[in-house]
Amino acid sequence: MKVLITGTSNGIGKAIAEKFLSCENEVVGLDMVPPSIVSPNYLHVQTDVFSGELPEICGVEILINNAGVQNSGRDIDVNLKGAMRVTEKYAFQSKIKSVLFIASSSARTGAEFPEYAASKGGLVAYMKNVALRISAFGATANSLSPGGVRTHLNDHVMNDEHLWAQIMAETLLPKWAEPEEIAEWAYFVTAVNRSMTAQDLLIDNGEHAKANFIW
Repeated sequence: MKVLITGTSNGIGKAIAEKFLSCENEVVGLDMVPPSIVSPNYLHVQTDVFSGELPEICGVEILINNAGVQNSGRDIDVNLKGAMRVTEKYAFQSKIKSVLFIASSSARTGAEFPEYAASKGGLVAYMKNVALRISAFGATANSLSPGGVRTHLNDHVMNDEHLWAQIMAETLLPKWAEPEEIAEWAYFVTAVNRSMTAQDLLIDNGEHAKANFIW
């Protein structure tokens, strides 16, 4: 399959790209920074999904919108408008099978930087709009909303023993997901799933369900 993934140079996006490559797919990555993946089946295009030139790529079968920034002053531009721009260019054509958006648990809770939470909440709403329109091609559209994931973006809290202890106390399962686990979810939802669409999957180790009953 031909798979287009944004934000492939590190973190979740890189893990997703490596998962698809390991299953012998052709992967095109869009990222603002140079590639960190070396594979004969990987093509890297260095561009900004919001303001850069988007290359002509025919026959995309799976589109995964992962590129994102956090508390940057550009969160809505990159996370939401960039994903919309990429999707409108590549998704609505006869070869498409699935579109996936990497959102965030903050889309449901709002418990993060204001612009970041707003960008991810908008992404989930846009996903549902895409699902309505892309059904004409027999394709699915869904989103994943991870909670904490162990990437370099979260070094600030992962490397602070006091902050990390507070975070672990907020989850039912005292851990965060690894990027490779999110990649497995992404592969299943796009390459295996054929019947679920217009859904947002929360993967947060039970943080949203945390409740302490005091009697």
